Amino acid sequence: MTYQTFREALTKYLAGQKPEDLKECYLYGRIPPIEKLDQSLSLLVNCERLALSSNTIERIGYMNGLRNLKILSLSRNNIKNLTGLEVLGDTLEQLWISYNQIEKFKGINTLKKLRIFYFAYNQIKDWMEINKLNELNFLEEIVAYGNPIHERIVGENFSPEPSQPITLLEKQYRREFSTRIVNLKKLDGRVFLDKDDDDDDDGNNNNS
Repeated sequence: MTYQTFREALTKYLAGQKPEDLKECYLYGRIPPIEKLDQSLSLLVNCERLALSSNTIERIGYMNGLRNLKILSLSRNNIKNLTGLEVLGDTLEQLWISYNQIEKFKGINTLKKLRIFYFAYNQIKDWMEINKLNELNFLEEIVAYGNPIHERIVGENFSPEPSQPITLLEKQYRREFSTRIVNLKKLDGRVFLDKDDDDDDDGNNNNS
């Protein structure tokens, strides 16, 4: 398969613009795909939103020059860990990294300003990884379906869109998150409301 470097993709995208002038940069779904990041990424010094989804990137790196980055999309790549994101801890507010191969959230605690974290369809198997997210005081929205922790409770056959009413299995799954991440407001597209995750069998217990 043919690939291109990040520098090549960026040069085509700029089309004569200066990289330091970009506030947003959309390099998703490149043909041929971007295989690796390189030092030219640091040229995007004023970029606030960077989209690199749907490539074949395996490692995160060269982010140290992105001093203003707030939104980063790396979905649909071949990424196995979050190493390399630590340098974005002072600015990054949204991280979209669904459809990768991530098993652990090592280093996630450095992203102190993270508010939105999408990691659907990765390989998160252990609830201890979710516990790590409670260190992020601003984290309020998560998308996590399609991970083993979701499938073990809800099952593999489910609709990724919020549906009504919430099933008992979905409630159990949501409780696992709400007890671990105290500031969480939205999970898998559904807002946490007062009593929206109460047990449906409360009334049944009264009849027993």
